[in-house]
Amino acid sequence: MKSLRGRLLLGSVLWTMGMVVTTNFVILGLMLHRFPGPVVHFGAMSIAAVGFLIVGIFHLRSVLAPFERLGKQLGAIRRGSSPRVEGPFPTEVAPVVADLNALLDHRAQLVDRAIARSGDLAHGLKTPLAVLGQEAERLSASGQHEPAAIIGQQVERMRRQIDYHLAHARAAASGSTLGATCSVLESAQGIARTLSRLHAEKGVQVEVSVSPDHCVRAQREDLDEMLGNLLDNACKWTKSRVTIGSVEDTSGTLILVEDDGPGIQPEMRERVLQRGVRADEAGPGSGFGLAIVADLAELYQGSISLDASPLGGVRARLRLPSCVTHQR
Repeated sequence: MKSLRGRLLLGSVLWTMGMVVTTNFVILGLMLHRFPGPVVHFGAMSIAAVGFLIVGIFHLRSVLAPFERLGKQLGAIRRGSSPRVEGPFPTEVAPVVADLNALLDHRAQLVDRAIARSGDLAHGLKTPLAVLGQEAERLSASGQHEPAAIIGQQVERMRRQIDYHLAHARAAASGSTLGATCSVLESAQGIARTLSRLHAEKGVQVEVSVSPDHCVRAQREDLDEMLGNLLDNACKWTKSRVTIGSVEDTSGTLILVEDDGPGIQPEMRERVLQRGVRADEAGPGSGFGLAIVADLAELYQGSISLDASPLGGVRARLRLPSCVTHQR
């Protein structure tokens, strides 16, 4: 694209010429009104004046058009519908656009490395824990139930701590990644199938009522982590029925996970979202699942809350930014 300086100069010249002709036209008209003289071709002068002004205005608008396009593309990147800034720009702006794209590419590479290292760390730590878990089972089989139970509890606690901190570290690196989007339905269906198999003996049915058009601005791994914890928690406490649905509005995408279990007392609903807190200390889990969801949702500028479900149990309300910004 041509130089912005040259285009701006040409537009200014055209605008100035139009203003000069218009000013002269007005002055001449006033003089002829006061001192009548020979007939002047006002029509030709007016057309010339208006022509210069219109051409100047449109040219100046074309000069500013790249900046308007740049603003729209930056908005698309922020919403997650585009990963980079594309298109021709004036020579003065092109280096800035190139540096911005290079920065976006570099950030994406850093996030990929961080996620890969998190996976490596998880694998390196979970393997020794699996060995300890097997040793606990051997102790239990040999009749040493008390030390086996203690080791098993501590192994489970360490495993959940690892899951929590790895999820938090990964989300801290990728939670604000520009351009990250994923389908709610794809994530929900995959997790629902897995949990239905795991809880088949209990007869749990996970009903998925999510629109295929609903997507959120988040990494797929992090959405899986959030939905996985919510659905797993619901499956542990439900009698037989768990549902997941979604609603999209001007505030984002609202994901609803409900069960027909015993529910949670109102005074405990906010507390169980904190790290290490469970609604029932005798129940399953170590109190990190909902805390992971709360932390991940916050990193993505979303939120999580709990209330009573019409099914009789708990309704988790997970709100995340949508891929598309709605206009009122």
